[in-house]
Amino acid sequence: MRTKVITGLSQRNRIWHIDKKVDGIRLYESTRVSDRQEAERYLIHRLEQLRQQKVYRIRQVRLWEEAAAQFIKEFEDQPSIQLTVQYLKQLHPLHCLNNIDDEALEPFIKHKLEVDGVSARTVNIALERVIRILNLCARKWQDEEKRPWLDAVPMIKKQDEAKAARKPYPLSWEEQSILFAELPDHLRRMALYKVNTGCREQEVCKLRWEWEIKVPEIGTSVFLIPAGFGGRHEKAGVKNGDERLVVLNSVAMSVIDEQRGLHPGWVFPYGVSDGQGPTAVHRMNDSAWKKARVRAADKWEQIHKTSAHPGFRSIRVHDLKHSFGRRLRAAGVTEEDRKALLGHKNGSITSHYSGAELGQLIDAANKVSATDSRGPVLTILKRKQA
Repeated sequence: MRTKVITGLSQRNRIWHIDKKVDGIRLYESTRVSDRQEAERYLIHRLEQLRQQKVYRIRQVRLWEEAAAQFIKEFEDQPSIQLTVQYLKQLHPLHCLNNIDDEALEPFIKHKLEVDGVSARTVNIALERVIRILNLCARKWQDEEKRPWLDAVPMIKKQDEAKAARKPYPLSWEEQSILFAELPDHLRRMALYKVNTGCREQEVCKLRWEWEIKVPEIGTSVFLIPAGFGGRHEKAGVKNGDERLVVLNSVAMSVIDEQRGLHPGWVFPYGVSDGQGPTAVHRMNDSAWKKARVRAADKWEQIHKTSAHPGFRSIRVHDLKHSFGRRLRAAGVTEEDRKALLGHKNGSITSHYSGAELGQLIDAANKVSATDSRGPVLTILKRKQA
């Protein structure tokens, strides 16, 4: 006797998926198995759940995929939604909402920390998304019978950021000289600008000429990055929600002058995009940066015949901002001026500075434009002409 084939299953990437409509309800989900018989048993189980929901008014078993899709739909205008989507895709192996707990999340956490090599903070950002969605399932989202999708939110343990966090590593002048000499030309210019302005990575990568403002009374210009600046994603704004004033010391100004005429829009253009000429750099922390820091640490060890500091061997792009801030403090720049130069929120309206106040900030920034007696930064600036 021929066995009846259960319909509604299709295989994609060796995994069986359900796509079946029953009494007006569509089942569209992954079985998470590659064996056909096991997939059929799972489908029968889900059909029985639907029958019980209809006959006995038993609450529908909600899936993580369903909750994630609901969150994306409801919060699609959130500035960080693209980042959230990335995390939710990585959390796809989660299944029923009722089964999400520390044990279910452990494989994801282990992979992120040990395989991807991300920080505890990055893992916690993803876990915060999970907790947020579970809270919505328990407190806001309801079925047709006005019952919440989830009875209670489990206690999700987050990573200890203080214990695992990597401390900032401000560069010495010599380390800066060695590192910058190893960077490709476009990254060298961006890094030199960044370490002299304290800008964040995307404020450098996506810097636009239209944000430059001439200040004729002091014979210079500044950049005023709008509060709605998109950064890596269109909807991601300036970190503290305010306009970001970028004051240029003499070194940063020389970098900007070197960039003039390269592109009508981007200050730091690079590469070719769809035959339309250079486009903006997506990020500075790329493979070229990582290879350069290894070469720089090796060179430092050759010079000094001792191991390079681990912070230097793993130097991050954001450490350039820390270097700028540390040098300002060492030069005796006041806390108020340091906050303004670093773009920290301090209650002032950055677009309302007078020419005299801007001059004062430029003078403060110029206190860290000088280098050691050999002037390595100025030498690096001239490499383009060599």
